[in-house]
Order: sequence, then C-alpha cells, then structure tokens
Amino acid sequence: MVVKSRKQKRKFKSVEKTAKGVPKKYIKGSKNPKQTENEILRTRMLYKAGKLTRKTMNNISKKRVKSGQ
Repeated sequence: MVVKSRKQKRKFKSVEKTAKGVPKKYIKGSKNPKQTENEILRTRMLYKAGKLTRKTMNNISKKRVKSGQ
C-alpha cells in the first residue's frame, strides 16, 4: 500500500491594505500614492487577463524608475 503525502496550502500573514486592496507597503514613500496605486492595479489587471507583454512590462518598469517609486 502506497501512502501519498498531502501538501498543505501555504499560509501567509495578512498585511495592511488600502481601500482598493493594494498592500500599503507598496505605496509607502511614493511621491504620488494614488497614481502608484492605480498603476499597480492596472498592471495586475493586465497580468490576470494575460495581456501583459514584455514590452509593456519594460515601459512600466521605466516609469517606476522615473517616478522614483
């Protein structure tokens, strides 16, 4: 008789989030918190839809560096 080991689901600590659901740590220190939050949400939506291309991600990265996030 072979016994299969069951993997437990990973558990993570809950973190403080903004009203829109973005972790506050991602927004802390930003020059424009609302814009940063919206950019994170927009990127999340593109990723989940499968429409986030390498070129788009490179543009987002450049904008993040430029804004000093």
